[in-house]
Amino acid sequence: MYIRALNLLLVGALFLFLLAPVLMVFPISFSGDNFISWPPSSWGLRWYRALLQQPQLTAALFNSLTLAAIVTALSLVIGLMVAFLIVRYPFRGRDAVMSMLTLPLVLPSIVLGLGMLMLFSQRGWTGSWTGLLIAHMTVTLPYTIRILTTSLMTLPAGIEAAASSLGASPMRVLVHVTVPLIASGVTAAGALSFLISFDEVVISLFVVGPRLSTFPVELFRMVEERSDPLPAAISVVLVLATIVVVLLLERLVGLRRAISHG
Repeated sequence: MYIRALNLLLVGALFLFLLAPVLMVFPISFSGDNFISWPPSSWGLRWYRALLQQPQLTAALFNSLTLAAIVTALSLVIGLMVAFLIVRYPFRGRDAVMSMLTLPLVLPSIVLGLGMLMLFSQRGWTGSWTGLLIAHMTVTLPYTIRILTTSLMTLPAGIEAAASSLGASPMRVLVHVTVPLIASGVTAAGALSFLISFDEVVISLFVVGPRLSTFPVELFRMVEERSDPLPAAISVVLVLATIVVVLLLERLVGLRRAISHG
């Protein structure tokens, strides 16, 4: 009994240690001061009202949401094709190909960003949608391929063969049999791709331009240039939005089950 209580105490202390930086942002966001200080000398919603007066930040948010949606869709389509090829059509050197596809997960982000900057600057892709799409998909595709490959490996090939023997075309089998049976893995891969793309800042810093930027990059620049609690208010909104999205996914599709199966 005492050991269990001690374990719970240690786990609680660990959670508090990990969440302390996030929890501190909440009271700071309600500060009425002109600069970050603790404790604040006054309280209010001043910096939440200031969020509505940031057109550049709003444009960057729209860019990030659009970019993350496109990256997620492309990553799922390409990832499913690659995973299907690897799992259903074994070939020599399959493990080496899989290692190459997941190599960006091992390389430091700053190395990837610098390499993309050198490559994109020669082709005029810096500060363009093309450059951002390729840069983000370089990071999201390995995760998508890994999750979808694992999901397909847990799906018996005999089910697809049975559907084919009943006259279903390969595309019909894919759409009506394979994808519904691995829906949890597709959901996990899509959610992870969207979050990674929306949150990507290191690589984006190398490929954004003055006319096209993303929300994390603008927030990073704001933290560098400002000392007021506005970034804290933005962070609180992001945290609450993330919690709402996670709860909705859990309610609609069972996010824990999707991630555990993926």
